[in-house]
Amino acid sequence: MSATEFAQVDLFLQKLQHEKHYSSHTLSNYARDLARFTAFLSTRALHDWSMIDETLLRDYLATRHRQHMAARSLQRELSTLRSFFNFLIQEQRLTHNPAKHLQAPKAERALPTALDVDQMQQFLQISADDPLAIRDKAILELFYSSGLRLSELTQLNLLDVDLHDGMVNVIGKGRKARRVPLGAYAQHAIRAWLNTRTQFPKHSTTPALFLSQQGLRVSTRNIQQRLRGWAQKQGLGVHVHPHMLRHSFASHLLESSGDLRAVQELLGHSDISTTQIYTHLDFQHLAKVYDQAHPRAKSKPKAT
Repeated sequence: MSATEFAQVDLFLQKLQHEKHYSSHTLSNYARDLARFTAFLSTRALHDWSMIDETLLRDYLATRHRQHMAARSLQRELSTLRSFFNFLIQEQRLTHNPAKHLQAPKAERALPTALDVDQMQQFLQISADDPLAIRDKAILELFYSSGLRLSELTQLNLLDVDLHDGMVNVIGKGRKARRVPLGAYAQHAIRAWLNTRTQFPKHSTTPALFLSQQGLRVSTRNIQQRLRGWAQKQGLGVHVHPHMLRHSFASHLLESSGDLRAVQELLGHSDISTTQIYTHLDFQHLAKVYDQAHPRAKSKPKAT
């Protein structure tokens, strides 16, 4: 494969970044997947992309499987290759997608971990009044109130929050915008934070809603570390990460409303099948209530 052919990989990644607006994390995954594939191709006597066929791709997936790659990782790599081959078709380098009919091994879908309502109440009872604690309480309340992703929350600017109407404007995956409600507790916590925000450096010149001690936009890593620290301080006894609060938001809302479509819209899922995983959490909750409450759920019938 010539350098000219391999240059198509860079063009593809540039398109994802500038036209599709993929996140840096997603772009790095695509780049790694394609780097592995091109390294595999370098061992084969191929001259251009049109020489890749389904048999070669099966060989590649089998090689990756023998390297003990998880099914989920293989699925992602195959998805990357499909997208890249579609790009090559658009560039008139291919006439068909050789990965179109291939399937990676199915992975068991792990249920997301969520805090129950009592644990969430315990977690959110932050009474400290120092500036960082006030900021963190606003972050936690916003996570749980609106079901935001970590990247969505860190990218929020002051103008994205409408406390008058109790709404927040969010830019999600693929730069898709959505408008979600702010609960009363979140509104109260954010107001307290905005009053405290003026104590932070660069508060008047930085548009970010949440600031670090240096007056910069708070980083994802900083929020992850702060959540772990608060989980310990609040005595939860479990590792808490930002996505767990999103899971808790979704599962608690679904338990109360049963409205899967509404939860889908609030989470910003493009496919309802992604949201349906929370119906399994809901079923687990109902099964637990049944086992604990029904008088004949666990008692064994007497032998006759």
